[in-house]
Amino acid sequence: MKKSLASALLLTSALTAPAFADSLTRVVTVPVGGEITGMFVQGEDLFFNVQHPSDDIGTAFAKATVGVISNVNYDGGELAVPEGDDMLVVKSSMGDYQTLVQQGDFGKIGHIVGAGGEIKVSNDPDFNAYVATGDNEGYLFTNWEDRPGGMSRVKLMRAADGAYSVDESDAEMIDFSAVQGTWVNCFGTLSPWSTPLTSEELYFDDTADWNNAEYKYIDGVEALASYVGTWPNPYRYGYIVEITDPAGTATPVKQFALGRYSHENSVVMPDDRTVYLSDDGTDVVFYKFIAETAGDLSSGTLYAAKMTQQGESGADAATTGFDVEWIELASGNNAEIEGWIAEYDGITKDDYKPDATSYISDEEVAAWAAGDAADNRVAFLESRKAASAKGATAEFRKMEGVNINYEAAKDGSVPFMYMAMSEVAKGMSDAEGDIQVSEIKCGVVYEMPLEADYDVTTMVPVVAGGAYDKNAEANACALDAVSNPDNLVVLANGDVLIGEDTGKHENNAMWLWKK
Repeated sequence: MKKSLASALLLTSALTAPAFADSLTRVVTVPVGGEITGMFVQGEDLFFNVQHPSDDIGTAFAKATVGVISNVNYDGGELAVPEGDDMLVVKSSMGDYQTLVQQGDFGKIGHIVGAGGEIKVSNDPDFNAYVATGDNEGYLFTNWEDRPGGMSRVKLMRAADGAYSVDESDAEMIDFSAVQGTWVNCFGTLSPWSTPLTSEELYFDDTADWNNAEYKYIDGVEALASYVGTWPNPYRYGYIVEITDPAGTATPVKQFALGRYSHENSVVMPDDRTVYLSDDGTDVVFYKFIAETAGDLSSGTLYAAKMTQQGESGADAATTGFDVEWIELASGNNAEIEGWIAEYDGITKDDYKPDATSYISDEEVAAWAAGDAADNRVAFLESRKAASAKGATAEFRKMEGVNINYEAAKDGSVPFMYMAMSEVAKGMSDAEGDIQVSEIKCGVVYEMPLEADYDVTTMVPVVAGGAYDKNAEANACALDAVSNPDNLVVLANGDVLIGEDTGKHENNAMWLWKK
């Protein structure tokens, strides 16, 4: 039986962090060095990846791997913490893990090729989305989280027993040249109309450094320049990229109206208009977008969240929730925003000046917030600065996956959305601003009740990382609890799968949280 919202909130306020471990079950571990990414449920099957495992482990998992557990048994029980040889392979209590593709397969998978030829072979598979083309066949789309980014598409066939086969002749990397490439394709979701929504995790905190030859991340921009064939325009990166006609031409469309920031994930609500979007990094923002037309993300209104803490300063982050209100930033459409973006084409490293910027200045952001700008470009091209200037909360630390179960949210059986906060620290745990909770270096998963119109006005913690010991070299976060949650999958019964992206567990794990 599902808890009522009232009882869920009461339980949340009463529990301490260690008690959360009682409802957690470790169901997967991956090899040393690997992270769990690309969690995606298709029918009775669970796709997920092993991202950048250690390449010297001497097993078949020394390469980045995209795979699946078919006919998942969610009642398979607790998986032990791996020891010995089990630390070098994928282990699961839910069924056998089948490798589908690995980095470099067919001379294509993970290969990032641009105008100047091959740039690299990525070992960073992330988001998966399966697009069915028949009863037992479809395309698996996989992000390759790199600079420049990539996405593979492979044709899969499923046998009656759940075993998958890969059609090597129908495997390719998506061509992003028409949108001048992508940057760090991170997590994502499949839209309700069956188009993959891949997220550009643009971690440039200040666009002014984009053409600064001395900036610490400039090598990524230089690699992107190799892909494009010219110095790239920063305002062409940092968006949700929708893959239209996924079973046909697989054409990428950057949805500028959803804002430009370090996108981790977007999730569309059952009204097919409301979208929630997470922003990865330090001092980041939680966003909402409402499309003008259902099923069309090219035009709508962008909002940013203002948080009010439900406890006093320094309250326990494992038990302290927030009230949420939404500040409207602006309404816009792709065509209008594309026009503003084009004004910054042609700028190169030669234009950089240490005491100025080639792009939108902080003075322009302030003028926009005061209502003195000629247009709304600031809202869509510098969305994080725009949100902060309008009074939204820009204090979140390492905001990761945000997700729902679409059908269960639609019929009301699971009216909740969940968000992973990989780490509660820095702006969230200082004594300033809207968020002033205790530090939890091992992270928190938050629950947000969905109201009748899919609005969100409350965010409460339901899973908290365990005790942290900075002197524990292999496992700084307690082994009986989650460490640095990232990918989330909400199951039809309301339970949540939580994937780790951590260096604080020697072997990253996937956990099943029983609601």
